[in-house]
Amino acid sequence: MLTFCVRTPFFALLALVVALPAAAQQASSPTDRRADDAPEALSTRRPVATYSIVARDSATGQLGVAVQSHWFSVGSIVPWAKPGVGAVATQSFVDPRYGPLGLELMQHGRTAEDALKALVTTDDGRAVRQVAMVDANGNVAAHTGDNAIAATGHHTGAQYSVQANMMANDDVWPAMAEAYESADGDLASRLLAALAAAQNAGGDIRGKQSAALLVVRDSATGQSWNDRLFDLRIQDHATPVQELTRLTRMQRAYRALNEGDAAVTAGDIDAAMQSYRRAMDIVPDSATNGEAPFWVGITLADQGRVDDAIPYLRRAYRQHEDWTRLVPRLPDAGLLQTEDLAQRLVEAMTEEQ
Repeated sequence: MLTFCVRTPFFALLALVVALPAAAQQASSPTDRRADDAPEALSTRRPVATYSIVARDSATGQLGVAVQSHWFSVGSIVPWAKPGVGAVATQSFVDPRYGPLGLELMQHGRTAEDALKALVTTDDGRAVRQVAMVDANGNVAAHTGDNAIAATGHHTGAQYSVQANMMANDDVWPAMAEAYESADGDLASRLLAALAAAQNAGGDIRGKQSAALLVVRDSATGQSWNDRLFDLRIQDHATPVQELTRLTRMQRAYRALNEGDAAVTAGDIDAAMQSYRRAMDIVPDSATNGEAPFWVGITLADQGRVDDAIPYLRRAYRQHEDWTRLVPRLPDAGLLQTEDLAQRLVEAMTEEQ
């Protein structure tokens, strides 16, 4: 990317939004990355190289952005997305306002191309910007300013755009496009494949530091916390793309655990067990400190399947002995039927094998 703000008046740009209907002035959903999230310290002109991808999944309608940079906390300013609206990556000598303003324009009927054109043409700093947008219909648009630091460029494809600046070479963004188009899996997996390909092709000429992944649903649910399927930031790490991939796997596991908990609450134990077991298939016991097998065991025990429960609880205990301290507290919370059952489980967990 380059990632920091070149201060331009942007008055004409802001006037575009002011001129929108009154409904456009309503506060953005928490799903948006808001302009006031961007650090004020980004006002200094300094190159912050970045590679990123914006995309819409044609099968699910999900929208997402993934980015990596040798710049601290790149996820706080580059990626923006709103369910049912679009996604934006704003980088190079970044002006974060492209994010919320681009989403605002797309929400009120502008295509990605029209929204980007409206913002770029009113920006005195457009020569050093790099911005890409995709809207909810899969239209894409990208801009790489003439003064963005080489190696720099972008490529737009079917419902996606990849872009990079100050790279080690010109192979980075073509490698991203090829990886994204050939990757399997959901949108998050394909976005991560693009980041990995960029790094393998040479990446940021200055090295690696931070990365982020933002994926939202195809439409708003009215519950903003459920609209963000993935919202992960690696602020400072020696291998940020690898760490982002690890955390994405963890989020998949914990989402499955949450689905299991919801199924228990709804009384659907079979569905709960499927979700819990899916979580255990995604990550090893050590990754959750034994939490995934622990709740499988507790759910089975509470359903009277104690013999089936004990092997799972022993797996949890091998990771973290304090699970035995939690078990006696569960009857009062309604998660185990009796204190006697809790004591039986504790004894089984600590029994010599």
